[in-house]
This record gives sequence, structure tokens and C-alpha cells, in this order.
Amino acid sequence: MKNTYAQASRATCANALRVLAIDAVQAANSGHPGMPMGMADIAEALWRHHLRHDPADPAWLDRDRFVLSNGHGSMLLYALLHLSGYDLPMDELRRFRQLHSRTPGHPELGMTPGVETTTGPLGQGIANAVGMALAEKLLADEFNRPGHAVVDHRTYAFLGDGCLMEGISHEACSLAGTWRLNKLVAFYDDNGISIDGDVKGWFGDDTPGRFEAYGWTVLRDVDGHDFEALDRAIAAAHRSDRPVLVCCRTTIGQGSPNRAGTAKAHGEPLGKDEIALTRAALGWTAPPFEVPEDVQAAWSARERGAALSGAWRQRFTEYTLAYPDLARELLRRHDRGAPLAPETEEALALACANAEARAAAVASRKASQDALQEVAPAMPELLGGSADLTGSNLTDWKGHRPLKGAGTGNHVHYGVREFGMAAIMNGVALHGGYRPFGGTFLAFSDYARNGVRMSALMKLPVVYVYTHDSIGLGEDGPTHQPVEHASSLRLIPGVDVWRPADATETAVAWRESLRRADGPSCLLLSRQALPHAGDGRPRLDDIARGAYVLRRPEGERVVLIASGSEVGVALATAALLAEAGIPARVVSVPCLDVFERQDASWRRDVIPRHLPRLAVEAGSTSLWWKHVGEDGDVVGIDRFGESAPAGELFPLFGITADAVASRARALLRPAA
Repeated sequence: MKNTYAQASRATCANALRVLAIDAVQAANSGHPGMPMGMADIAEALWRHHLRHDPADPAWLDRDRFVLSNGHGSMLLYALLHLSGYDLPMDELRRFRQLHSRTPGHPELGMTPGVETTTGPLGQGIANAVGMALAEKLLADEFNRPGHAVVDHRTYAFLGDGCLMEGISHEACSLAGTWRLNKLVAFYDDNGISIDGDVKGWFGDDTPGRFEAYGWTVLRDVDGHDFEALDRAIAAAHRSDRPVLVCCRTTIGQGSPNRAGTAKAHGEPLGKDEIALTRAALGWTAPPFEVPEDVQAAWSARERGAALSGAWRQRFTEYTLAYPDLARELLRRHDRGAPLAPETEEALALACANAEARAAAVASRKASQDALQEVAPAMPELLGGSADLTGSNLTDWKGHRPLKGAGTGNHVHYGVREFGMAAIMNGVALHGGYRPFGGTFLAFSDYARNGVRMSALMKLPVVYVYTHDSIGLGEDGPTHQPVEHASSLRLIPGVDVWRPADATETAVAWRESLRRADGPSCLLLSRQALPHAGDGRPRLDDIARGAYVLRRPEGERVVLIASGSEVGVALATAALLAEAGIPARVVSVPCLDVFERQDASWRRDVIPRHLPRLAVEAGSTSLWWKHVGEDGDVVGIDRFGESAPAGELFPLFGITADAVASRARALLRPAA
């Protein structure tokens, strides 16, 4: 194609982003052209002149991280990746938002090279960026040595009004300021427009003042369409000793004669006529999905990226010679698919064996802490935390180092910020180098639920520790007593929900959660003491299969199925039934999700279909019916709890051995 552009100016390079975005949205007849058009100049300033990345090696360990928190503007990122030289050919931009393309409607981790996180639910991207910046800070403190800065990169984020309206932005950005994450730079697309129009009617915040109150450096009133102003802002951001918010005044749909500055530019194609006018206004004469050679050459980051990553590899070689053990450990911890270190596996095995040998009656939250005490010293990548409930969740261990304020450590005090904690942990896991876990009460998992969902969608090995898992917490009442929460979490695809019955099952739950590399796990733990459920027979491997037979008497006539604290009730029920001449099998189900992934023969052997079945769980009954059948029964709670001591609540809801035995007898047909 004949080159009609005398030279690839910065404005022309930015316009390439605009035109690719409007062409792709028009071809898909779906998408959001306004944000890419409005932030194109900011993207040019950052990506062409400051971002340290290598399109040939998207996973380079010391690359800068870039997060598009306002993920509806995904075409901006796809255009950037294509033009920079990533493996994202133009045909994929033509297939924007189409089935099985690598350019989905919102950026998805693992789908497109160069995409660092899945974004779309507004606010979570900036929270992920906070987690990435935290991981960078902690790794730099742990691994860098004088003259050897092998962890030394920045995290950049684009965000809009929607991200700032979502409450999670307050939770995460407040922590970023407290932690003084000076390698974090966020660009605020202050265009004053959201889907419903001018935001003044529903978003009157003093955003710069808000972030200054968090402890951020705020660069106010930066013209988002002035390249020199943007360059100065980025240079100033790099000098800050705190996280930086660059407040960029922009025009949504910049370049469109009739849509710029309006809500019409936000979430619908411009239309052929307006696109023609826009191309003319921008001076863009190339056909759709074609970029002039000089513009493509000006955008390519392959040569610069190879030089940057090559220089780092040279530095890392020198680091390896000086500190070989540290170098091996740093690489091991960034290998997401690698098995746990042998010393960690040994500690997990010891934790399981010790729990079984002690056979103690203990709350599963305390059993969890006991397991951590064995494992954490042997797993340096473990990064714990709690949403202001450390003493209740028992997520700490002897010798842990609390992370408070601007310091470093391996146990994070997130404050009362459940959603922020979840999304920050996702960011830590995305960055690499640490295995994060965090705790709160199970009833408060509602606050974090969408963060858990994103953990599952991205297949991140984050561990959620949810204590006070039932009416067993007693007097705090229905606001704190989870009823639907276990079932609600089980409904999220890819989440393993563990509700252990005793200390041994708790230790195994930790072992399997930490071994897992392809998704999150939730540990639902009790406040009250739980009796030891084993009878001396080996069961560790059976526990790991999600459900197993605890008691298998001869001549069994009924099957009792339970999880967590109700396993003790099932065992007591079986004893009562035995006295009445009714042998009852007892099945413990520490993880329904894992059990349902087992082969059919195992599932049928554990929960046989030829016997009457009764399930017991102090929560919603809905998910248990498929395991008991329409002729079975489920003892549970399908209403909210009550404020009273736990000892009064279990009888009130019919979760006692006597009550369950009565329900079991009702299932039995007269003997032939």
C-alpha cells in the first residue's frame, strides 16, 4: 500500500489506536469506542516511551505490568498489543468479540498474549494492580541485593469514573497509600461521562482530594491530549515516593465530530457515516484494519523490548553467580505450574500425620492455624492475611512477620476490606512469587464474592480462609451466621469449597489447596470444637478425594452424609441407630466439588444408590438433593439463624443426633 503519511508523528501513532478501535467495534457491531479514542494519547505516551516490556517474551519476570481496569475499552489494549509486536495478528482485531477469537469483549488472562489480568467488573483491575505492586515491593525486599536489583519494575493502570465509583477502589487504593507503593502509577480517564450521561449528577467526588487523603501523590489537571504534559506527568510520577494518580482531563470519543464528549460514544459503534467523518477529521486515509508501514514501524517495541529483557537477563546472570540459591528460589516461585518444594510437601505431610495422631477435639479454625504453624516456615512464598480478624480467623503463626504500614512482612493486615483483600490477593497471584491466602468470617464472603469469582475465572491458586462457618458461632446472630454461603460458593465454577470435619480433614484441606495450581480454594472453618472423626484406619488419601466412608457397618440400611461440624452429629446419629438395630453408613464430605470430579465408580461406592440417603449440613439444603435423590432427605437450614448460644441453636434447627435419627428412621422401608 502506498504510504500517504509523511512521517509517523505522535498524533498519528495515537490515531492508529483510535481508528483500529472504531473499525473493530463497527465490524463487531458491539463494543466501546469512546474510551480507546479518549485515552489513545495517554496510551501512546506510556507504551511508546516508558513501558518496559518485550512483545517476544510477554512473561519476562521483570517487565512492567499494565492493567486496563476500565476493561470495557479492551480494543485500546488489543490495538496496543498488535501495534507493539505481540502475537496478535490483525485478523484477530477483525474478529473482535467473536467466538473463539483472542480479542474477547473484555480482556481475559490466558486468552491474549500481553494481557496481565481479566478485567471488566469495574474497580477490580486497579485492585489487582495494587496487589501486583505489593508483590513487586515484597519480592524486591526479599531478593534484591546491593548492586543486584533483579526485581525493579512498575505497575501501571488505566481507570475511569466507573472504577472510582465502585467501593472496591476505596478499599484497595487506601491500602496502596498506607503501604506507600511508589512503583504504582494510575492514569484516571477523567472524561465526565458514563453510560447514563454526564456524571455530575451522581459522581460529585473530589477525586484528587480523596487520593491525597489516602497518601497518594496526585498530579491534577493533566491534559490527556497533550503529549508534552503527559511526558512531564510520567516523569514526575517516577520521582514520587508514593503511589501516583495522574488525573487526565480527556474527551470521550476524541476525534469524532458528532460523538466526542457524549454518552453516545461510550458503548455503541459510531456508525459508518460518523466513522467517515472521524477518519477525515483525523486525517486518516488508510482503509479499515490497515496501518501504514511507517506507523507500524514507529509502534514496534520488539527491538527495544529485546534490549530491555536482554539487559535484565545479563544482570540476572551476574546475580545468579553471586547468589545462586536466591536466583533458583526466585525462578521457582515464578513457575506457576511447578510442584511445591520438597520441604513444603514434607511439612504438609507432617501436619496431616500430626493432626491424625493427636486425635484432638479442636475447632477447625485452630486446626488450620496448627497446620499453618507446620507449613509456613517451610513455604517462604506463603503470604497470609486477614480482614481485621486475625485473632478470630487464626491466619497467623508463630514467627510470622506482620505487614503493617509501609513495611514488609508475610502476614498482611488488610483492615476491614474483604473485597479489596480478595482482588489484591488476585493481583499478588497474577504477579507471581507468592501464594496468597486471606481470612474473614464466612458470612462476609458476600463482600468478597466477585473477587472469588475472578479468582476462579482466571484459575488463580488463591486460598480463602472463612471461619465461623455456621450457626455454631451462636450469639452474634443471623447477621453473622452463614446459611446460604457454602452453597453460594460451591455454585462458582472452578472453586473448591472445603468444609472439614476435624483437624485431620483440615490439614488435608490445606495440603490439597496449596497443591492446587489451577484455581482457588475456600476453607470453611468452625468456631466451636469438633471431635476427632477417624477410627484409626488410614484416610488421608480418601479425604483428598472430597468424600469418603467414615463408618461402614455390616448390613447397613441407611447412609448418613455430612460435612464439617455435622459429621460429628452423623456419627452420634449412627450410634443411636445402631442401638436400635439399624446399621448406618457415615460419609464425610469435606469437599463436594472435589468429590464430584472423581470417577463414577468412586462416587457410587462412597454414596450408594440402593440405600436410603440422608444429608446433614447446617446450611442451605438445595445442593444436597442430587446426592440423596427424591426419596432421600436433607437436614439443613433454609431460613436465617437466631441470636442464642450455639448449644440452643442446633436443637432449635433439628440438627441433633436424636432429631436426625428420627428423620433417618422415617426413610426406612419395612424389612422384607
